[in-house]
Amino acid sequence: MASVKPHRVVVLALDGCLPFELGIPQRIFGRAADAAGRKLYEVVTCSVRPPGPVRTDADFAVLVENGPEALATADTVIVPASYELGTVYEKGVLTPELTAAFALLRPGTRMVSICTGGYVLAAAGFLDGRPATTHWSAAAHFQRLFPRVKVDAEVLFIDDGDVLTSAGVAAGIDLSLHIVRRDHGTAVANDVARRTVVPPHRDGGQAQYIRRPVPEPQTATTADARAWALEHLHEPIQLRDLAGQEAMSVRTFTRRFREEVGVSPGQWLAQQRVERARQLLESTELSMDQVARAAGFGTAQSMRQHVLTALGVAPTAYRRAFRATASR
Repeated sequence: MASVKPHRVVVLALDGCLPFELGIPQRIFGRAADAAGRKLYEVVTCSVRPPGPVRTDADFAVLVENGPEALATADTVIVPASYELGTVYEKGVLTPELTAAFALLRPGTRMVSICTGGYVLAAAGFLDGRPATTHWSAAAHFQRLFPRVKVDAEVLFIDDGDVLTSAGVAAGIDLSLHIVRRDHGTAVANDVARRTVVPPHRDGGQAQYIRRPVPEPQTATTADARAWALEHLHEPIQLRDLAGQEAMSVRTFTRRFREEVGVSPGQWLAQQRVERARQLLESTELSMDQVARAAGFGTAQSMRQHVLTALGVAPTAYRRAFRATASR
C-alpha cells in the first residue's frame, strides 16, 4: 500500500516571536507517529520575508530557512505570538508583508493561533463572526479592536473547525495535543504527551486564570482526590467521596478544587469520563453499554449526551470516524 503523505504544518515566525511558542509545533506535531513509527506531520517554519534571521523577544534571533512561499504548501498554518505586531496590534490591519503572504494560502487551509497570534488571524478576517480566545490580559483590547469576533477570555483554547485559537504559552501545547487527538486519536496524542512530559489532556473549556495554580507550602491540595477518582471512574462518585479523600468538608473541598483546577469537581469528573470513553471507543470493541459502564456514565444514553456535548458527535459516530481516519 502506498504511504500516506504527512500532513504539512507551516509555522509562521514573525519578528518579536517568543522562542518557546515558536518551538511548540515542532515539539508536538514533530513527535506524532503511527504504530509503525511513521511521522504523521511534517513541520516547516517560514517567515514573511526571504530566508534569513528573524528577531525574537529574547537576546537572539532565529535563522528561518523558508520564505512566505511555504504557506502555499500548508495543510495547517500556525501563528505563534509576537511582541512586534505593529499595525496588527495597533489598528487591526495586516502589514503589506502579511497581506502578501496570506494571499498564498490555499482554500481550506486550517488556521491556528497561539496566544496573541490570534491578532494576526483576526486582522486577516479569519475570525469574523467566530468564537476565539487569546491571552486573558489582552482579551479586552482584542475585543475592542475586532468587534466582529466573539472573544471568550475564560478558556484555554477554542476549536471552531478549520480555525482554532488558544490562550498563552502552555495553552498552545494543549491546543496542539488537541489537534493531534482530533486528527489521529487519543493513543497518538497520549504518546506525544508522554514523550514531552506534559499532561495528555486539558479540556479547552478549562479556565485560563486559576487563582491558586501552585499550592502554598503545607496547604492541603486536591491532588490525591483526583488521582483516586481516576482509579474509580467506573464507580458512582459523589462529591462527599472526593472530599473524604482529603479529609475536608464538601464546602472547603469544592472551593479548593476550583481554585486549583479552574472548574468544579463535577465538571472535571465529566471531562475525565468523556476522555475515558473516548479512549475505549478508539481502542476496544466494547459495546456502547460496556463503554458507558467502564467510563462511569452508567447507561449508554447518559454517555451519549455527555459525549455529544463535549465532542459534537455521538459515541457511535465518533468510533466510526476515528476508525475511518486510522484506516486512512
